[in-house]
Amino acid sequence: MQPEAQDEIGFSAWISLAEPGASITYHQGFLAVDATAPVSKLSADHRRRLSDLAAAAARAAEQNLVHLVQARLGPDRFAYRAIARPRPALPSKSSPDALRPAASALLS
Repeated sequence: MQPEAQDEIGFSAWISLAEPGASITYHQGFLAVDATAPVSKLSADHRRRLSDLAAAAARAAEQNLVHLVQARLGPDRFAYRAIARPRPALPSKSSPDALRPAASALLS
């Protein structure tokens, strides 16, 4: 069973723990309609939470933390999913490449 994000905090927590390739569903329905006040059947509070969650997913994609994909479930109904991307390796503070700028400054 695939996990489902309930809110922005849960989604962010999932990103911090997810292994590359893991996925989470952050909405099922028609996101553009469900998040828009005049046409949505959701309550104002639910629309706000959905908009916050969708914005968090978009930010995570912009930061290359996830891929965002959709799967058609039926007419006007989709599963919106985030797939965790591999995290870039951070250079070790003691690696030669990390120390090179400091060493160069000392030697000049």
